[in-house]
Amino acid sequence: MTKPIQGFSKLTKEEKIDWIVSNYTQDSKSARLILTRYWNTDTDLQKLHDEFIENTITNYYLPFGIAPNFLINDKLYAIPMAIEESSVVAAASKAAKFWLDRGGFKTTILGTEKIGQVHFMFTGDFSKLKNFFKSVTSKLASEASDITKNMVKRGGGISKIELRDKTTVLDNYYQLHCTFETLDAMGANFINSCLEQFAKTFKTEAQHFSEFNDAEKNIEIVMSILSNYVPNCLVRAEVSCPIEELTDDTENAINFAKKMIQAVAIAKAEPHRAVTHNKGIMNGVDAVILATGNDFRAVEAGVHAYAAKDGKYSSLTHASIDQGIFKFWIELPLALGTVGGLTSLHPLVKLAMEILQKPSAQELMQIVAVAGLAQNFAAVRSLVTTGIQEGHMKMHLMNILNQLGATDQEKDTLTNHFKKNAATHNAVVEAFKNLRNQ
Repeated sequence: MTKPIQGFSKLTKEEKIDWIVSNYTQDSKSARLILTRYWNTDTDLQKLHDEFIENTITNYYLPFGIAPNFLINDKLYAIPMAIEESSVVAAASKAAKFWLDRGGFKTTILGTEKIGQVHFMFTGDFSKLKNFFKSVTSKLASEASDITKNMVKRGGGISKIELRDKTTVLDNYYQLHCTFETLDAMGANFINSCLEQFAKTFKTEAQHFSEFNDAEKNIEIVMSILSNYVPNCLVRAEVSCPIEELTDDTENAINFAKKMIQAVAIAKAEPHRAVTHNKGIMNGVDAVILATGNDFRAVEAGVHAYAAKDGKYSSLTHASIDQGIFKFWIELPLALGTVGGLTSLHPLVKLAMEILQKPSAQELMQIVAVAGLAQNFAAVRSLVTTGIQEGHMKMHLMNILNQLGATDQEKDTLTNHFKKNAATHNAVVEAFKNLRNQ
């Protein structure tokens, strides 16, 4: 039985590998070979990767692809995407090409407000707490000035500090609800630093507030932390065209438009469908966020909370027909950054930003939203026409053939075969076996 290890973080990388392959793998030689194969031969680059996180033993690679031909606000983009799932880049590219000759994508920034909160417990008179908050508000901002001065010079900083009574959801619970403008920075460290200073000032000043009794002076700060739910850091992306331009045949175009609207209506009404519908959106969103070094976990959490903002989980995209015009659009809360963090460290992230023509945070919000909308349009279009599996399985074909150990010649033969035949997993396995038997 493997025993717990002390001081694992202090071991060298080679020692960490020796321990993990010896204790947790069946074939330590093969496991060690896999881990070392993914090291980078450039020692400086490998050291950079090693220092991103703790206890690094190797690198984990994802494909880095390009979806070209995105016309966004009359500007042409090639969008970098980092993702492992088959057909995502192909679907996004197909949607981009479809809308390229139909006016492209139009986007609007609806807000850039980010949120942080100081959560605290108070057992006294709320009217006294309100008076205290009024008296200390300006000091909260002034005592954080060393943190905010550089952000303020660039045009950002603290937007507002509010006292919120949350005792209806939890006894004695209150919060300082704070909003910020962080410009091109995602701003997590900036916001958290401000909040911790607010908490310190708030607690210290309470000790000297004359209206409080001794018990009321002991405000209990529970935690100070930014929120990844940013409903007012919002971007809208849309596409539209006359219905007859959706397909070559007017009658088919009308039927297609109606089916698209029905599909979105179902995703609005049925949470089981909405989750998968929105997952498809996040295929596009996350792929661009990963490629640009942003935090996809934070975005995922915020986006899915936004999808449930009206009390029920629902579709993030919308569709309509108005006076013969088909419109398809999305609104997404996206707190992104183009400076700081990995954006200035990871070589591929820096290259991705260069490919995107060095966007501001607001421009990146628009690009990411477009990627999500394009992905969803492609997915729903497949669902209401050919079905999702036809395109997906043909893109997944290479994965199956690699699993089967097909040679390059066999891959060419079977790829040609499945251009005209349905590429189910069983069909691919059977065709492969028949080819081998021949």
